[in-house]
Amino acid sequence: MTDIPAVDSAPREPGAAEEDFRELTRRVTAAGLMSPRKGQYAAAIVTVWLMNAAGWAALALSDGSWWRAALAAVWLAVWHEQLAFLLHDAGHRQISRSQKTIRALGLIHGNLMLGVCFGWWVQHHNRHHNHPNHLELDPDILRRVAIFAPEQAQQRTGFARFLAANQRYLFFPLLGLESVVLRIAGVIALRRRAVRRPWLEGGLMALHAVLFFGALFWLLPWPSALLFLAVHQVLLGYLLGLAFAVNHKGLPTRTGGEWSWLERQVLTSRTLPTGLIGDFFYGGLNYQIEHHLFPGMPRSALRHAYPLVKQFCAERGIAYTETGVLESYRDLSRHLGSASEVLRSGTVTA
Repeated sequence: MTDIPAVDSAPREPGAAEEDFRELTRRVTAAGLMSPRKGQYAAAIVTVWLMNAAGWAALALSDGSWWRAALAAVWLAVWHEQLAFLLHDAGHRQISRSQKTIRALGLIHGNLMLGVCFGWWVQHHNRHHNHPNHLELDPDILRRVAIFAPEQAQQRTGFARFLAANQRYLFFPLLGLESVVLRIAGVIALRRRAVRRPWLEGGLMALHAVLFFGALFWLLPWPSALLFLAVHQVLLGYLLGLAFAVNHKGLPTRTGGEWSWLERQVLTSRTLPTGLIGDFFYGGLNYQIEHHLFPGMPRSALRHAYPLVKQFCAERGIAYTETGVLESYRDLSRHLGSASEVLRSGTVTA
């Protein structure tokens, strides 16, 4: 797959585009893929809670051993990623249509169990879904130091300019900080009162910090506790970062023009078909095109929607990007290098 420049595409005929999406919606609905799957989610929540409890129990029985602490950190990083996916699915109303249930699930799995601000994340993520890969409106692009199109280069100065110029080599190492960055972004949103219930959300995040660090330093001597923190936070950052990094990066960006919902979701996303193990570590988001078209579709239905959406796009002549896992990371690396070439060549001045 080659690097794709920013585009400013003229929209298709609005009526035709809307009818296309209605037809696709009819097909996935007829296949039962939009139906709630409360039983599956209940089982998933119980499983994730039990696996997290098992990790903390193992930590309590580790006798302060550094290698047991490291193993527990790996285990808990994997299952904390699954907590993050439950937060994600709750925010998209995949688990329930009830606003109260959604809020409770988000606050429990996000603020209390992960220390991530659910209110900030929902606002941020909804804007991303409405404007994927828009250089001026997509917050997933705006909050990054990395640049994804050459026209962003002018905005980088100082140390941020150095990072962007060398992003092809630094982007993946820095993904290890992703879980920390998400928490910092939530704290900033709380300070700015950018969420509806800052005291509730902030209080739950503070309680998370007290319980997490209190239990850690109570159960482990400080050298083992610091090792646990390093392994857990870096691995969790990579698990989250690698699951999200390839969803849109390296695909068309835009600064103007209005594509239809169908076009902007399909053309700016890629799907990575995998087996069940891959689906587990990606939280179903490897079927990114399907998820962006139907954000409320339950996670387990996405792999079944994939052949329907792919066939539909082929019928309508809409480009559908499908790659393997390793190929997707190679594409991203090449694109990061291409987008930042103007900085390395010195053709853009600060």
